[in-house]
Amino acid sequence: MLKVALTGGIATGKSHVLDRFRSRGIPCLDADTLAHGVMAPGTEAVQSIAARFGPGVIAADGSVDRTQLGPIVFADPQARRELEALVHPAVHRAITAGLRAFELLGSPLAIVDVPLLYESGYQSDFDRVIVTACPVETQIRRLAERGLTDEAARQRIAAQWPTGEKASQADFVIRTDGTFEDTDRQVEDVLQLLRRL
Repeated sequence: MLKVALTGGIATGKSHVLDRFRSRGIPCLDADTLAHGVMAPGTEAVQSIAARFGPGVIAADGSVDRTQLGPIVFADPQARRELEALVHPAVHRAITAGLRAFELLGSPLAIVDVPLLYESGYQSDFDRVIVTACPVETQIRRLAERGLTDEAARQRIAAQWPTGEKASQADFVIRTDGTFEDTDRQVEDVLQLLRRL
């Protein structure tokens, strides 16, 4: 089975691109969704996060309150690395299990959205890498539409590798600063190339 990672900076259109692949019947996993599961009530990761960052980052239902934890880790690179060390291994195990399941079902191709692929060093686990890319100004505008302040948006962008650096290491780059139709055409082109591999 061809294992493909989809990555790119925050607000570069990864979710739209993943949805397009999914709509074409390609099995897909989303690392952010898996991370939510890892940080659900009662998990080992939640206990570790509470021990490191304090009870104030735990919501009433026992899950991690991302609105409380986000400002802490995006303002402090060391705190962010410590959080990633607690969460990434569990997410990686979930991705590995999901890909194994797709393989057992006979899928010839699977795509995993891994926002911090290069930052976490997992790119060698995949046969091909797709990067979504757009200008930083577009990322900031999209994050503002999600309710983030300019400062918060810039902190989140700065916490990741620059898009250009990711794109330079990718097998495929999908530009997302045009229309949805432009992006969808690129997705279709990449899918045709992947199916030939």
